[in-house]
Amino acid sequence: MILRFILAVALLGAPALLAQALPELGEPAQASFTPLQEKLLGDSIMREARRDPAYYDDPELVDYISRMGRRLAQHSGDARQSFEFFLMKDPSINAFALPGGNIGIHTGLITASQSESEVAGVMAHEIAHVTQRHIARMVSNQRADQWVSIAALAIAILAARSNSQLAEAASVAGPALAVQRQLNYSREFEREADRLGFQMVEKAGFDTNGMSSFFERLQRATRLAEAGAPAFLRTHPVTHERIADMQNRATSVPYRQVADSVDYHLMRAKLKAELEPPRETITFYREVLAEKRYVSEAGARYGLAAALLRAQDFAGARKAHAELANVLKQHPAVALLGCRIRLAANELDALACLRNALAAHPDYRALVYQYAEALLQNRQPAVALTVVEPRLRSASTDYRLYQIQSRAYAMMNRRLAHHRAQAEAYLHLGSTTAAVEQLQLGLKAGDGDYYQLSAAEARLRELRRRDIEERKDAARR
Repeated sequence: MILRFILAVALLGAPALLAQALPELGEPAQASFTPLQEKLLGDSIMREARRDPAYYDDPELVDYISRMGRRLAQHSGDARQSFEFFLMKDPSINAFALPGGNIGIHTGLITASQSESEVAGVMAHEIAHVTQRHIARMVSNQRADQWVSIAALAIAILAARSNSQLAEAASVAGPALAVQRQLNYSREFEREADRLGFQMVEKAGFDTNGMSSFFERLQRATRLAEAGAPAFLRTHPVTHERIADMQNRATSVPYRQVADSVDYHLMRAKLKAELEPPRETITFYREVLAEKRYVSEAGARYGLAAALLRAQDFAGARKAHAELANVLKQHPAVALLGCRIRLAANELDALACLRNALAAHPDYRALVYQYAEALLQNRQPAVALTVVEPRLRSASTDYRLYQIQSRAYAMMNRRLAHHRAQAEAYLHLGSTTAAVEQLQLGLKAGDGDYYQLSAAEARLRELRRRDIEERKDAARR
């Protein structure tokens, strides 16, 4: 699925998106692909990526990697650059940067890591590729008469970093293999990303040995395995010289022992419980706990409870969760897991569990969604609105909240309000045209008072102007 959208963007969409950026003869390369154009291109790719089944929009996991990414990025030296961190459900070990500050992390990278600092090291490396505009510089350095075809294929190859079918994508694209050699990060870019990534890791308080130890372990695993190198080593070739350079940098700073966060252990266990066969995962965690072979007892107990829930062993999950709660109290992820077990088992106190958990952790996004969804399932749309609408005032770009709001209004037969909320959801997912269509449907619904109709008409005029400008921009590009 993701392969098809990569090729479609590469072979059809990218020339139109990038034509406006073609450099004039003699124009400096830096001026040929501006940060704004790079962001527009990144937004276009992300609109398609969100439709792919591999896009893993789990709010707990995304919030975790986003917190880590922001912690690193604040030490990148580029305060103007915005980032979006997202997950791809893929067992291969990889991470990749796309135009416009979009950084993808494979679930396999997190599960294969042995410390939080290893994940931080890889993320910092990708952040550095973005802040140093390596993607734009690679494209801009090509000859002007090659620019459009190279730019188109660049999107295929860069986006294909998120998929193990890179060779297939390249063969379908024809001359892409030759272009790939031009677009792979140069040794200079990789060394620059290593150096700046190292500085981010150090300033953010992670273990500076994490990056080199992770790469070294990947290389050892590659030598022992019959299969090829992990995806990250294919897209970011790691040489012995680079590893030695990172090790030398680590010895130049004072050693400090850095403990992994409890969130790292919980989210790593969650991935294992949700993505691997449940019975095997249950056996694994039971053996680890019995033999006390865990780095984090809380992580192991969370993994066991989550795997038992997935296997629909509700009694076992409740028991495992109670043991987890004795080890780790007052953590929102633990509270949410307990409520999810009650919901799955159709226990009468499930809603009360979520209400109390949200009162204790009002800013935990996953709890907000789960409680509001549960209220809708229990035919309580008015109460669901009291959960989401105050939060929309401070999180006005959260498309999930608009989707819940839209469903609540639909259940109450408030058709104009339903379509207005759905319009905002589409808008913040990147589709202005779909938002305009929803507002048009809402105004045709025939309900709503004078003030609501006036507000909807004003919003429709605004979005129509925006849609027209976006279409003109696309045509010019």
